Amino acid sequence: MIEFEQGSINVYADLGFPDAGEMLRKAELATEIGKIVKARQWTQQQAAEVMGLSQPKLSELLRGRFRGISESKMLDYLTRLGCDVEIAVSAPRLAGAPGRVALSISA
Repeated sequence: MIEFEQGSINVYADLGFPDAGEMLRKAELATEIGKIVKARQWTQQQAAEVMGLSQPKLSELLRGRFRGISESKMLDYLTRLGCDVEIAVSAPRLAGAPGRVALSISA
């Protein structure tokens, strides 16, 4: 019999990465960038030119190798692709309860 363990929604947390939340958000942003490039039927070179980065760097990003790219830079790439990026801050939670950062992506 094969045993398995139920994971969470964040594979990076399951693997013990200290920056798991950030890595998940970056993965979501990279996925969205990939969807846009594919929907426009662009080559990586065409997309990279619009985004202001090299084709090899875009290729790395789309393969999930985005450790050296900040979330801020990835949001900038989305705006260069024509996306509107909105950042909302909600009211503070109860004292001592940490807040969270989450993405909400709409088409």
